[in-house]
Amino acid sequence: METKYLVSIITPMYNGAEFVRQTIESVLKQTYTNWEMIVVNDGSSDKGPDIVSAFSKADLRIKLINQVNKGSAAARNNALRNASGRFICFLDSDDILEPHFLEAQLKFIKEVNGSLVYASYNRIDRNGNTALKPFIVPDKVNYYGLLKTCSISCLTAMYDREKINEQYFREELRSMRDDYVFWLTMLKSIDFAYGNKEILASYRIMTTSVTGNKRKIVKPHFNVYYKIEKLGIFKSLYYLANWAFISFFKYR
Repeated sequence: METKYLVSIITPMYNGAEFVRQTIESVLKQTYTNWEMIVVNDGSSDKGPDIVSAFSKADLRIKLINQVNKGSAAARNNALRNASGRFICFLDSDDILEPHFLEAQLKFIKEVNGSLVYASYNRIDRNGNTALKPFIVPDKVNYYGLLKTCSISCLTAMYDREKINEQYFREELRSMRDDYVFWLTMLKSIDFAYGNKEILASYRIMTTSVTGNKRKIVKPHFNVYYKIEKLGIFKSLYYLANWAFISFFKYR
C-alpha cells in the first residue's frame, strides 16, 4: 500500500510496564509502515519508561517523552505538540492494534471522505481473553448522537489534521472524560464521524471493575453536559439518563 502519509500514534503511559511491550509490538506489526509512535511517560514509578526506551533505541519511529504526572489529557497534549503526522491516532499503553489497523483506517477515511473515523473492537481481560462481546460501532455519529452515548474510542479513532483545526484536550479534566469532551468539540465543526464495522483492535477491560468505574464517572459525565457543554439542568439530566441506559447494555 502507498505510504505517502505519516500517521502519529499517541500513547499516554502511567505505570504501564505490565502491558506496554504488547502494545508497542502491535504497532511494530502494522502493515502500514509510515508511522511514528509518541509515548508520553506521565510520571510513572515502574519500569514502563525503561521498556519504551529500549524499543525507541531499536526503532527510531518510537519516541519517548517524560513529564511529571499531570493526567492523560496533558500527556496526550504533549504528544500532539510533538506530532508530525497528518493523521492522528490514540493508543493507550495496555491496548492492542490488529496488524492492518492503520492500513484499514486510512483506506476507510479516504472512502468516506471523512475527517474523523473510528472502528469496532474486541474487549479483553488482563490475560488477553475475551471479557465481553466485541463492541460493534454505528455507521456514523453526530454531536447530538454522541451526547447520548460515546461510540468513539481513543483506541480506534483516526482524524485528519488537514481537515480539522488543531485541537487539544482540556487538561483540567486530567484523566476523567477528557477524551469524550475532545470528540464532542471536534463534532461541533464537522457533520459526522464515520464508523468502520471491522474489528481492528482490542481494548483491555477488567470485568470486575466495570460497575465501579461507571459509578465513579457519573458526576464527571454529568458535568460534561452541564458545565462544559452548558446544556442546562433538564437537557443534562436527559442526556445523562440516555448515557446510563445505553451503558448498561454496552457493558453486558
